[in-house]
Amino acid sequence: MKNKIFIRALIGAPIGLTISTIITVIFSLIYGAGAYLAVPHDLILTCGSEINAVILQTIFALLYGAMWGGASVIWEIENWSLLKMTLTHLAVCSAASFPIACFMQWMPHNIPGALGFFGLFFAIYTVIWLSQYCAIKKQVKQMNIRLQNRNI
Repeated sequence: MKNKIFIRALIGAPIGLTISTIITVIFSLIYGAGAYLAVPHDLILTCGSEINAVILQTIFALLYGAMWGGASVIWEIENWSLLKMTLTHLAVCSAASFPIACFMQWMPHNIPGALGFFGLFFAIYTVIWLSQYCAIKKQVKQMNIRLQNRNI
Protein backbone atom coordinates (compact mmCIF):
# COMPACT_ATOMS: atom_id res chain seq x y z
CA MET A 1 0.00 0.00 0.00
CA LYS A 2 2.81 2.44 0.89
CA ASN A 3 4.51 1.66 -2.41
CA LYS A 4 1.30 2.39 -4.32
CA ILE A 5 0.86 5.70 -2.48
CA PHE A 6 4.46 6.66 -3.31
CA ILE A 7 4.06 5.79 -7.01
CA ARG A 8 0.77 7.70 -7.21
CA ALA A 9 2.42 10.67 -5.51
CA LEU A 10 5.23 10.61 -8.08
CA ILE A 11 2.66 10.59 -10.88
CA GLY A 12 0.56 13.29 -9.21
CA ALA A 13 3.42 15.74 -8.69
CA PRO A 14 3.91 16.73 -12.36
CA ILE A 15 0.15 16.74 -12.85
CA GLY A 16 -0.15 19.24 -9.97
CA LEU A 17 2.54 21.42 -11.55
CA THR A 18 0.80 21.27 -14.93
CA ILE A 19 -2.56 22.24 -13.46
CA SER A 20 -0.93 25.06 -11.48
CA THR A 21 0.67 26.41 -14.64
CA ILE A 22 -2.60 26.23 -16.56
CA ILE A 23 -4.34 28.11 -13.74
CA THR A 24 -1.73 30.89 -13.87
CA VAL A 25 -2.27 31.21 -17.63
CA ILE A 26 -6.05 31.42 -17.15
CA PHE A 27 -5.71 34.02 -14.38
CA SER A 28 -3.29 35.98 -16.55
CA LEU A 29 -5.75 35.97 -19.44
CA ILE A 30 -8.52 37.20 -17.16
CA TYR A 31 -6.67 39.64 -14.90
CA GLY A 32 -3.24 40.24 -16.47
CA ALA A 33 -4.10 42.84 -19.12
CA GLY A 34 -1.56 41.23 -21.44
CA ALA A 35 0.97 40.34 -18.72
CA TYR A 36 1.73 36.89 -17.33
CA LEU A 37 0.89 36.71 -13.62
CA ALA A 38 2.99 33.78 -12.44
CA VAL A 39 2.16 34.12 -8.74
CA PRO A 40 -0.08 36.21 -6.48
CA HIS A 41 1.36 39.65 -5.71
CA ASP A 42 1.16 39.00 -1.96
CA LEU A 43 3.34 35.90 -2.37
CA ILE A 44 5.99 38.02 -4.13
CA LEU A 45 5.95 40.40 -1.17
CA THR A 46 6.25 37.49 1.28
CA CYS A 47 9.11 35.86 -0.65
CA GLY A 48 11.03 39.04 -1.40
CA SER A 49 11.17 38.54 -5.17
CA GLU A 50 9.13 37.14 -8.03
CA ILE A 51 11.60 34.33 -8.76
CA ASN A 52 11.57 33.21 -5.11
CA ALA A 53 7.78 33.19 -5.21
CA VAL A 54 7.75 31.19 -8.47
CA ILE A 55 10.17 28.64 -7.03
CA LEU A 56 8.10 28.29 -3.87
CA GLN A 57 4.85 27.98 -5.83
CA THR A 58 6.45 25.34 -8.08
CA ILE A 59 7.53 23.29 -5.05
CA PHE A 60 4.07 23.56 -3.50
CA ALA A 61 2.34 22.71 -6.78
CA LEU A 62 4.45 19.54 -6.97
CA LEU A 63 3.62 18.71 -3.33
CA TYR A 64 -0.06 19.46 -3.90
CA GLY A 65 -0.20 17.17 -6.92
CA ALA A 66 1.69 14.47 -5.03
CA MET A 67 -0.77 14.70 -2.15
CA TRP A 68 -3.78 14.32 -4.48
CA GLY A 69 -2.07 11.47 -6.31
CA GLY A 70 -1.27 9.65 -3.08
CA ALA A 71 -4.78 10.23 -1.75
CA SER A 72 -6.25 8.53 -4.83
CA VAL A 73 -5.34 5.17 -3.27
CA ILE A 74 -8.24 5.72 -0.87
CA TRP A 75 -10.63 4.85 -3.73
CA GLU A 76 -9.15 1.34 -3.91
CA ILE A 77 -9.88 0.23 -0.35
CA GLU A 78 -12.39 -2.48 -1.22
CA ASN A 79 -13.83 -3.10 2.23
CA TRP A 80 -14.86 0.57 2.67
CA SER A 81 -18.20 1.98 1.65
CA LEU A 82 -18.40 4.69 -1.00
CA LEU A 83 -19.45 7.14 1.71
CA LYS A 84 -16.45 6.31 3.90
CA MET A 85 -14.05 6.58 0.94
CA THR A 86 -15.58 9.89 -0.14
CA LEU A 87 -15.51 11.46 3.32
CA THR A 88 -11.96 10.25 4.00
CA HIS A 89 -10.70 11.47 0.63
CA LEU A 90 -12.48 14.80 1.08
CA ALA A 91 -11.04 15.21 4.59
CA VAL A 92 -7.48 14.36 3.53
CA CYS A 93 -7.59 16.60 0.46
CA SER A 94 -9.23 19.56 2.16
CA ALA A 95 -6.90 19.27 5.17
CA ALA A 96 -3.93 19.49 2.81
CA SER A 97 -5.46 22.08 0.47
CA PHE A 98 -6.37 24.73 3.04
CA PRO A 99 -2.91 25.31 4.54
CA ILE A 100 -1.29 25.28 1.10
CA ALA A 101 -3.86 27.76 -0.25
CA CYS A 102 -3.39 29.95 2.81
CA PHE A 103 0.41 29.87 2.74
CA MET A 104 0.60 30.39 -1.04
CA GLN A 105 -1.67 33.46 -0.84
CA TRP A 106 -4.29 31.79 -3.08
CA MET A 107 -7.00 33.22 -0.83
CA PRO A 108 -7.52 36.24 1.43
CA HIS A 109 -6.46 35.66 5.04
CA ASN A 110 -9.79 36.37 6.67
CA ILE A 111 -13.03 34.53 7.48
CA PRO A 112 -14.81 35.44 4.21
CA GLY A 113 -11.68 34.37 2.27
CA ALA A 114 -11.55 31.01 4.06
CA LEU A 115 -15.28 30.45 3.60
CA GLY A 116 -15.00 31.41 -0.06
CA PHE A 117 -12.08 29.02 -0.52
CA PHE A 118 -13.91 26.12 1.11
CA GLY A 119 -17.11 26.91 -0.79
CA LEU A 120 -15.30 26.85 -4.10
CA PHE A 121 -13.25 23.80 -3.09
CA PHE A 122 -16.36 21.82 -2.12
CA ALA A 123 -18.25 22.94 -5.23
CA ILE A 124 -15.44 21.81 -7.53
CA TYR A 125 -14.98 18.59 -5.54
CA THR A 126 -18.71 17.85 -5.79
CA VAL A 127 -18.85 18.45 -9.54
CA ILE A 128 -15.85 16.21 -10.16
CA TRP A 129 -17.15 13.53 -7.78
CA LEU A 130 -20.61 13.51 -9.38
CA SER A 131 -19.19 13.35 -12.91
CA GLN A 132 -16.94 10.43 -11.94
CA TYR A 133 -19.78 8.68 -10.13
CA CYS A 134 -22.10 8.98 -13.15
CA ALA A 135 -19.39 7.81 -15.56
CA ILE A 136 -18.56 4.77 -13.42
CA LYS A 137 -22.23 3.97 -12.88
CA LYS A 138 -22.74 4.02 -16.66
CA GLN A 139 -19.74 1.72 -17.18
CA VAL A 140 -21.06 -0.75 -14.59
CA LYS A 141 -24.48 -0.74 -16.25
CA GLN A 142 -22.90 -1.45 -19.66
CA MET A 143 -20.79 -4.28 -18.20
CA ASN A 144 -23.87 -5.81 -16.59
CA ILE A 145 -25.74 -5.67 -19.90
CA ARG A 146 -22.83 -7.40 -21.68
CA LEU A 147 -22.72 -10.07 -18.97
CA GLN A 148 -26.47 -10.65 -19.27
CA ASN A 149 -26.17 -10.98 -23.06
CA ARG A 150 -23.43 -13.62 -22.69
CA ASN A 151 -25.55 -15.67 -20.28
CA ILE A 152 -28.59 -15.79 -22.58
